[in-house]
Amino acid sequence: MSISQPDSRLYNAELAPETASGTWKTRNLFNWWMSAWHSLGGYTVAIGLFALGLMGWQVILAFSLGIVILYFANNLSGVAGQRVKVPFPVFARASFGVYGANIPALLRAIVAIAWYGIQTYLASAVVMLLALKLFPGASGLQNMSFLGLSALGWICFLLLSLIQLVVLLGGMEAVRRLSDFAGPTIWVAMIALAVWVLARAGWSIDFSYATAELGGFGAQTMGFATATFITVAYFAGPTLNFADFTRNAPTEASVRKGNALGLLINAIAFGVISVIIALASVKVYGEAVHDPIAILADIDNVTLLLLTIIAVSLATAGINIILNFVSPVYDLINVWPKVFTFKKAGVLVAVLAILITPWNLFANPAIVNHFVGSVGALMGPLFGVIMTDYYLIRKCQIHTNELFNAEPTGVYHYRKGYNPKAIGALAVAGLITILMSVIPALVSWAPLAWPVGVLVGGGLYYLLAAKSNHPSYAPTAKDEDAVRGDERSKAVSEITD
Repeated sequence: MSISQPDSRLYNAELAPETASGTWKTRNLFNWWMSAWHSLGGYTVAIGLFALGLMGWQVILAFSLGIVILYFANNLSGVAGQRVKVPFPVFARASFGVYGANIPALLRAIVAIAWYGIQTYLASAVVMLLALKLFPGASGLQNMSFLGLSALGWICFLLLSLIQLVVLLGGMEAVRRLSDFAGPTIWVAMIALAVWVLARAGWSIDFSYATAELGGFGAQTMGFATATFITVAYFAGPTLNFADFTRNAPTEASVRKGNALGLLINAIAFGVISVIIALASVKVYGEAVHDPIAILADIDNVTLLLLTIIAVSLATAGINIILNFVSPVYDLINVWPKVFTFKKAGVLVAVLAILITPWNLFANPAIVNHFVGSVGALMGPLFGVIMTDYYLIRKCQIHTNELFNAEPTGVYHYRKGYNPKAIGALAVAGLITILMSVIPALVSWAPLAWPVGVLVGGGLYYLLAAKSNHPSYAPTAKDEDAVRGDERSKAVSEITD
């Protein structure tokens, strides 16, 4: 697909659709999902559902239902990305305007950079554990600190930051190769950890274990729904920008199959084995261990410990690059394509992730919950607006050339490059979801912010856009480069099969 006379304010090689090479096939997307879920964060999310008072089998069911919802959502965003073959911030230009797309791009970048720093810090804690096991004398470096982190912590954090940056500087192909390696590797570590804990628990676990009595039917239903959408919220950001990866998929079928294998089978299996490890830890430690690092530190077999730590740290670095590094890189390129390349944006993301001192951010729940949580609450409204625009308003048709046209006559120029209808729908739905996240009286409803945001944001945008006579909403193809839903795609109902 060629782009005729692209505007340099909106275009560079990294954003162009012709850079998609069809290399992310079903197997690669399957490995992507393995890398995405198999991490300290994924384990903590799954085990954290016990805090809601659910029993072991209820945690598994709620987690699995959340995965099913994510499967359908990622089929929508993933298939759309495969059809149009542009990264998320460029795709968002159709709904938010050629300049307005910077709004969702920067909001997604803020969340991604914050979590990139936090995940790097968590992974560095695993590396530090490995360093102390191999070199006990290094414990003296823990007595010196700067900006809230020990000297040993700084060494491990900066080392891991550098390794991740080196991988990203290799481009999307390097990211794909890391994903292909890291995804299967962590399964080895998880299975080894599960066998070790189960052996210590006498090969016996209680699936009816719960940390508290949940109460009546209403409380149980609310607890189950909360657990389901906490699982969904954990992946709300990556679901939004899934097009960054599926733009390189050869066919829609490869995206759907990759999602089926990686989400429906792999992610559910990961949740099950995480719960099994937690229930076994109840027998061993008297409570479900929420931090897998604590279990790793208790392993007395040096060989098993080293292999597990290396696998976990590798996998955590892999998920960090995949979920939290690639997205802000494309987002920054979209803001200033004349200046930023993939490498330059990657360096800036790495520097910003250090400057926010993520260990202090992670240590302060108020900051995480109110700042990152509030911005994260906007992922639902953004998803609702963008998917409604593509599937319901445009009937799966995008004028690819016009995504790079900054002229006032451009199809996606709207008003000075911004679409007030999309921004208005985001503002209203976003205000609701943010209030759900920060007002103490509504905090118990915060896990439902994503579905509320999708429904309110998407519904309001549909009401505003469906009645518009603006030419930007015309579903008919304007040029030969238009990506048409009836020629390039199957029916929307088939997308979620």
